[in-house]
Amino acid sequence: MKLVQKVYYLLFRIVGWLPRKKALVMFESFSGKQYSCNPRAIFEYMEEHNPEYELLWSVNPKYVDLFEAHGVPYVKRFSVSWLFKMGLAKYWVSNSRLPLELPKPKNTIYVQTWHGTPLKKLGVDIDEVHMPGQTTEQYKADFVKEAQKWDYLISPNAYSSAIFRRAFGFTGEMIESGYPRNDILFSADKELKIANIKKELALPEEKKVILYAPTWRDNDFYEAGKYKFDLKIDIAKMQEKFGDEIVLLVRMHYLVAEHFDFAQYGDFVRDASNHEDIRDLYLVSDLLITDYSSVFFDYANLQRPMLFYTYDLAEYRDTLRGFYFDFEENAPGPLVETNEALMSELEKMLENPPKIEDSFLEQFCTWEDGHAAEKTVKIVFAEK
Repeated sequence: MKLVQKVYYLLFRIVGWLPRKKALVMFESFSGKQYSCNPRAIFEYMEEHNPEYELLWSVNPKYVDLFEAHGVPYVKRFSVSWLFKMGLAKYWVSNSRLPLELPKPKNTIYVQTWHGTPLKKLGVDIDEVHMPGQTTEQYKADFVKEAQKWDYLISPNAYSSAIFRRAFGFTGEMIESGYPRNDILFSADKELKIANIKKELALPEEKKVILYAPTWRDNDFYEAGKYKFDLKIDIAKMQEKFGDEIVLLVRMHYLVAEHFDFAQYGDFVRDASNHEDIRDLYLVSDLLITDYSSVFFDYANLQRPMLFYTYDLAEYRDTLRGFYFDFEENAPGPLVETNEALMSELEKMLENPPKIEDSFLEQFCTWEDGHAAEKTVKIVFAEK
């Protein structure tokens, strides 16, 4: 570690010995790159119901414009100000791992919300890590070391609770509330929200919206920390076949560094990769196309059709990650491996949208009721 980093973390440790600012809550989403996910939902709930707390976001300096646009209070990650705010805060709320070198002060409460129901193996359950710059043993050890800092971990369903305990080596308190980020899918003014989001994204009312939201591949990268993605959908063919009836909304995973240029497809494709929160895209879409991304567990709450474009199924399942259950047997929609099959299945589903099996909804969605943020806040911020 560089000398400056060592000094910084030493100062952080010293600040951590000082008394806590009991009303200060620090939020972070995807390493400070997004204003989204479970931390955002908890923040919004507290902003409305808990004015006695100071709510502050930890933000990667490259992404401050997003927080400025929303008028959200923030501090730049790893700045001097961040050192004191993060070092003195009574509460941390994050949806992904914080830097391993960052010591958690003894009396700080760390709420780890995580960011998805697992299909692909996580943490110590991964047989072999294919990420650049990490051995399998070190990756697992680092994950467990980080999880030991968590006081609370939010779980979206009983299936996830069992996996999280084992895969993260987590021994703290599990908040079995469902995911706060999915509360919006049950909101009373959902139709108004949909209309506003469609207007913001300039989506035509007369066309159906197809959301394409794939995940990343551990072994597809430029260098450590910079991943790429090879778009396998034949968009030109899709536009030719469905251009009059659909709009394709594309949302790439936050880890994918590739920049895609969809200009040649005109208004047929809308790149929503930089839209601050995928929950908005769920609401306005009529059908989801994904692969192994955990988005399909969340989207299932809307009970809308899903199609799985799994062109590299064997490699992903058997080599890269491995799955926790038989995906081919239990996916809440058809799996296709070629563009031809994708177009054919999409055509069928647009004409006759299938329903999601009750058994899938019972296993993965029964905790979701629109009150997960409220439940979480009442547990974490209750007077002890």
